[in-house]
Amino acid sequence: MEISYELNEVEHVAKQLIKNATSKTLLFYGNMGVGKTTLIKAIVKILGSNDEVSSPTFSIVNEYEIENGFIYHFDLYRINDIEEAYNFGVEDYLYSEHYKLIEWPEKIEPILFDEFDEIFIDFNSKNKRILKLNIKLNTPNKA
Repeated sequence: MEISYELNEVEHVAKQLIKNATSKTLLFYGNMGVGKTTLIKAIVKILGSNDEVSSPTFSIVNEYEIENGFIYHFDLYRINDIEEAYNFGVEDYLYSEHYKLIEWPEKIEPILFDEFDEIFIDFNSKNKRILKLNIKLNTPNKA
């Protein structure tokens, strides 16, 4: 799936993502400032959370409550290696049945498992955002 959109269309894009995603683990790829957190805010709202959504750049993970569960929002930009992720208990989150929305997932790719959806966001020549959704089955690598 590929979508071209402007920021004022982000809620519609979030609805399409939720409809087409095959898992509760969504990996967000894209350069700084491309709109990953803005899209995640819309997804959290559509999934039913009334919590205030902010970038977890300094806390690494934010938790939002929804009916029958939680959404875990990760910003792994400041993580240097997998060992740091292990230190904050990333495995407990990854093995949970809750939604996991992960910015900068490159940092923990070797320990990702099961099915997840990859979301790539970039700008096109007309300064619109281009979103690509890839569905992926993964088996864990040995880190």
